Amino acid sequence: MNETGTANHGTNGTRGKTARPPLWLTVLALAAFAALIALGVWQIERRTWKLALIDRVEQRVHATAQPIPSPAAWPAVSTANDEYRHVTVTGRFLHDRETLVQAVTEEGAGYWVLTPLRRDDGTLVLINRGFVPSERRDASTRQDSNPQGQVDITGLLRMTEPKGGFLRTNDPVHDRWYSRDVAAIAAARGLHGVAPFFIDADAAPRTGSGPIGGLTVISFPNNHLIYALTWFALAFMLAGKLFVTFGGGLFRRRRFVHEPAGGSDATARRTGSDAGTIEPT
Repeated sequence: MNETGTANHGTNGTRGKTARPPLWLTVLALAAFAALIALGVWQIERRTWKLALIDRVEQRVHATAQPIPSPAAWPAVSTANDEYRHVTVTGRFLHDRETLVQAVTEEGAGYWVLTPLRRDDGTLVLINRGFVPSERRDASTRQDSNPQGQVDITGLLRMTEPKGGFLRTNDPVHDRWYSRDVAAIAAARGLHGVAPFFIDADAAPRTGSGPIGGLTVISFPNNHLIYALTWFALAFMLAGKLFVTFGGGLFRRRRFVHEPAGGSDATARRTGSDAGTIEPT
């Protein structure tokens, strides 16, 4: 009788306790919650920055064209302050030094035609004159579209694209170009005094079989709000799990357990004036 009563008492005592996870797991869960909230806040901040960037670029693109920065200012030219500025430059094309860079545009697959423009002060600026399809790769098929003498070019200032494209590295030795890497192109063509940027020429009436300008793609993906909501949702899901684990016992229904005076090992459920201890269900 005593053995049975003792066993029952131990079972009830165990059942009355709330299981708690290890301390290290609790700390890890709280750290994860804080990290998720921080990621959500960071994405909100990124979204604010991206919207400001888009607005700034839109203003630059549609502004009246201004002369390109002077050579003295070239070292300070940066993506944040200058990219996509609407600029103008005057000079003479060096058509014999042009470079073709592989491209895929709304016109199809083909090449960008980058041609050095020599200014009166002797400095050079690479001009992306526009797109030509693969069948127009050979310069001899475009001779009728190469302007001679002094020309005025307007377009968007673009920053150099070093090394190459996605999973493709520029190969100057074999004259294979996948990005508009100004320094590498200048070195391969023996050019000196070249601006550290290039210019995407505006659209202009086509002459003969010449390049198609004005195909600059200006796109800034802005999914930061979706990312922020995802991080916050994960944080609140984790918070709900923590609440169930640590706070659920506060709302559990209580039960009364009577321990008869005849023996501390025997338990019985009763109500009334002789009700006993309280245990959570």
